[in-house]
Amino acid sequence: MKQEKVMIDAIKTLFENDVVSAEIRDQIEEAWESKINENRLQVTADLREEFATKYEHDKSTMVEAIDSMLSERLAEEIAEFADDRKQLAEAKAKYAVAMRENADLLKGFVAENLASEIKELRADKVAMAENYAKLEEFVVESLAGEIAEFNEDKKDLAETKVRLVREAKTHFAKVKANFIERSATAVSEMVGKSLKGEITALKEDIDTARSNDFGRKIFEAFANEYTSSHLNENSEVSKLMSVLSAKDKQLAEAKAFATKAKNLAESTSKEKSRLIETAKREKIMNGLISPLGKDQREIMTDLLESVQTDRLQKSFNKYLPSVIDSNTPAKQKANITEGKEITGNRPVTKTMTNKADESNVLDIRRLAGLN
Repeated sequence: MKQEKVMIDAIKTLFENDVVSAEIRDQIEEAWESKINENRLQVTADLREEFATKYEHDKSTMVEAIDSMLSERLAEEIAEFADDRKQLAEAKAKYAVAMRENADLLKGFVAENLASEIKELRADKVAMAENYAKLEEFVVESLAGEIAEFNEDKKDLAETKVRLVREAKTHFAKVKANFIERSATAVSEMVGKSLKGEITALKEDIDTARSNDFGRKIFEAFANEYTSSHLNENSEVSKLMSVLSAKDKQLAEAKAFATKAKNLAESTSKEKSRLIETAKREKIMNGLISPLGKDQREIMTDLLESVQTDRLQKSFNKYLPSVIDSNTPAKQKANITEGKEITGNRPVTKTMTNKADESNVLDIRRLAGLN
């Protein structure tokens, strides 16, 4: 190494003093560079060989150390696993013994609790049944009371309606009589005044009509004379115009007659339907109220006046008890009627008393379906 340094210094001195030529210098530099590269390669190869040898040695050492460590740790883990397995088997055996000992206790505890729960459930079921029966009884009683009250209200309503109709009928009869009396007096006075004025006006109109009739006769005579003397040339035209007017009048009359006939047919159809409905209603009404007395028929007719035809039977059944109860024989005077029956040559007189009226009321109730 020291020699190389001396040689480098000597070569450097030669280069600095320009002892050698440039060509030689280049050759020396090339030889120098080649030598340096050769030495570098040699050093690199030596280092690689040295490092490879060292790596193999370290590798074998490390493998031996890891193998030794793994063997030791594996032996320890296997020993620990065997110990744990042994403890687990002992624990399983102890658990099986404990379960066998406690199974009877658990079975008794479960049976006791289950019996207690079943007993409580049965008691709750009995209590619920009792409460349900009480609730059902309360509901039935309340519903029965409400239904009875509703029936009473319905009956009171029907009786009130019948009473109002009867009172209204009586009051209306009084008002009608009073109105007729006052109206007759007022109409008589008004007719007297109006008739007097109309007679006076009629006399004046008669005088005026006489004057106008006289003037019209004079005018017509003058018009006929004027027409016959001055308008003969237009007589044919006048005839045609009169014929045309007559035809137009006949046509208008025919149209009016056709329209009138159509309207008459429509009104006849409507009137026929109305008469059929009226006859049907009258037949039903007569069949319903025929067993009733005169006053009862009038009251029932007023009550059923605004009822539809298909609901007459239902409304009649609803109002019948109130109408009959409000007109019982005890509250009425004895009605005595006389009837004649021809049996040969001798007239026979029959008298109907309150007993017959009672039988009529009973028949009416029976026909209406009331006990």
